[in-house]
Amino acid sequence: MEEEFFLVDPRTGETVPYVERVMAVVRSRELVQREFASCQIETCSTPHTEMDALLREVTGLRAELAAAARAAGCELVASGCAPLENSASGAPLTLGPRYRRMAGAFGAVARGEKCCGCHVHVEVPDREEAVQVCNHLRPWLPVLHALAANSPFTGGADSGHASWRAIAFGRWPSFGIPPYFESAADYEATVGMLLRSGVILDRGMLYWLVRPSDHVPTVEIRVGDVCATAEETVLYVALVRALVATALSDVRAGVAAPRVPDEVLRAAFWRAAHDGLEGHGLEPVSGTLMPAWRLVGDMVDHVRGALSAAGDMERVTAGLDRLRRVGSGAARQREAYARRGSIHDVVTVLTRQTAPDLATAAP
Repeated sequence: MEEEFFLVDPRTGETVPYVERVMAVVRSRELVQREFASCQIETCSTPHTEMDALLREVTGLRAELAAAARAAGCELVASGCAPLENSASGAPLTLGPRYRRMAGAFGAVARGEKCCGCHVHVEVPDREEAVQVCNHLRPWLPVLHALAANSPFTGGADSGHASWRAIAFGRWPSFGIPPYFESAADYEATVGMLLRSGVILDRGMLYWLVRPSDHVPTVEIRVGDVCATAEETVLYVALVRALVATALSDVRAGVAAPRVPDEVLRAAFWRAAHDGLEGHGLEPVSGTLMPAWRLVGDMVDHVRGALSAAGDMERVTAGLDRLRRVGSGAARQREAYARRGSIHDVVTVLTRQTAPDLATAAP
């Protein structure tokens, strides 16, 4: 799984273009890489089958990267959008011909707000099965997004959405819930059309929220904001894996995926981005508006067998209970702001959540 982070000034809370400084001092270079803008950085875990091992690695990577950031004169922040971007310098692009080409082709879209997500790869080696798994996951993507919503602020103000990242990133023409594909051949024909049209410049620009990966034999789920804490990341990953395992079982049993219309899924996804966990969501098959937590419960019921088989039921139950008590990542950002009306307080809380052991250590 991959986590993207912002680099921010510890005094102002604004993003800073320090990725090269951080890369120069970080130790696990093979698991850390540059992102689109020079105020961003990304980690990529090794493959895991046990969530305890994944939690140890994610926690360790966050701590190491946060320490490297501090050594480079900045702080590491896990948020889907930066609460406060640098108004003077903006977010210069990372050096590299691909990102430069994207910036040249897409103009203001590429220059706009930068976004940080959490991407999860789950092994599905057969391409035909991978496409069908994506079909089965489509109705659950809005619920997953509500669970991981963690970007209510932009430009120093509340956006009115639990996940502004979902709205900001929606400017890219290939972003969103993918269409229903009849087969792997149907999928490839659509990708070919997007390439010929210039909507995407390469296959890496397929920003669909779920897709068969092109570089590893997996289904890649790209729906969530980067989670505030390592524990919430692993909770999210456990649910994603259970959804893929359940879908794969259904595919092999000949169970057809529901053909939910694209416009219904777009509405459900927007509602999840707007309300997060603290409001309502649209159940896409029935079209019923209901409390977001009820939709989360329905998702857990749907994947209960896969969670139990993987030994993840207790972790997921405890993690969801905690989110009910303390609020989602978006809710906690808003709570931090409400205390004094200070966006810097939001950045401080995000820093502490991102790598708590480092945040409590002496500077």
